[in-house]
Amino acid sequence: MTTQRIRDFLATRRPDGPCLVVDLDVVRDNFHAFRHAMPDSAIYYAVKANPAPEVLKLLAGLGSNFDCASVAEIEMALEAGATAARISYGNTIKKERDVARAHALGVSLFAVDSHEEVEKISRAAPGARVFCRVLTDGEGAEWPLSRKFGCVPQMAVDVLVYAHQLGLQSYGVSFHVGSQMTKVDAWDSALADAKRVFVQLAKQGIHLQMVNMGGGFPTKYLRDVPSAEAYGKSIYQALRTHFGNQIPQTIIEPGRGMVGNAGVIKAEVVLISKKSDNDDARWVFLDIGKFGGLAETMDEAIRYPIRTERDGDEMEPCVIAGPTCDSADVLYEKNLYPLPLSLTIGDEVLIEGTGAYTTTYSAVAFNGFEPLKAYVI
Repeated sequence: MTTQRIRDFLATRRPDGPCLVVDLDVVRDNFHAFRHAMPDSAIYYAVKANPAPEVLKLLAGLGSNFDCASVAEIEMALEAGATAARISYGNTIKKERDVARAHALGVSLFAVDSHEEVEKISRAAPGARVFCRVLTDGEGAEWPLSRKFGCVPQMAVDVLVYAHQLGLQSYGVSFHVGSQMTKVDAWDSALADAKRVFVQLAKQGIHLQMVNMGGGFPTKYLRDVPSAEAYGKSIYQALRTHFGNQIPQTIIEPGRGMVGNAGVIKAEVVLISKKSDNDDARWVFLDIGKFGGLAETMDEAIRYPIRTERDGDEMEPCVIAGPTCDSADVLYEKNLYPLPLSLTIGDEVLIEGTGAYTTTYSAVAFNGFEPLKAYVI
């Protein structure tokens, strides 16, 4: 949804070229919604979703913690006002020197999913707390995560035992149910796996303290999604089911759900054409595409709401593509996207729900196009 503040900004500033505008009031509302829905869980904002300094500073001031994927993101969070105690180095794939740098900055909470990663952390961050990521199937997610991250539950047990043997603090387990998860009960089976890991380690005298329940909380695109409150109720019930009255510390890592609906991209129609006289579908080319920040249209997984000033006119399905000289720069073709028949070259369009995973995916200068500009209001 395009807020009035964003509309006023675009009308007043008239920025040239495609740009993202993020409304901090929406981010603030989202943070409070998560805090209200899951008051017993620590919020670790996934910095990768949108690392704009203004966003990080706002969230740091509200009391958020931060899930960071790199030393650079850790430094951003610290610069925004977070303390090292409020930062998790949540990437399971880290150079040993980056672990050492994070540890030197004061970070003491690290993700692992293998014996080899444990060895690196034991050398570079002795005594640190580690949590092991467990694989999930991602069923129900619009952007499922691959097997790149995590390990099966039995291996997680072995990894955490090994961490304990090497002098690290085996602190907990983590999982991620998949991005843009629209099933509120998706956390149930993952929490069941987490409980089994807790039980197996307790038998060996290792008592875990924390479950990192990851992100996956959605933002609204073309379809309504459940509220934060609905997720909170379902997750709490799953925690009670599997952990009873001994619920451990819990972490959530909203990224898309925190900033997705706070952002709108302003773009322009560059060309409207057909490929033959008999072609039913128009091709609508925008001045932004996959390489300009809309990478999540890959495989048409994410379908953004696209608004025009002609939305009351007759609509017709179209192919939508970006401006670059790369044949992969097509946003929607398998499933055509309805746009007004009256749409004209030079018209501006608003692409909603783009506050997450856009600027960070934007190429530096592919085909000479500038990176996506961003304004935070």
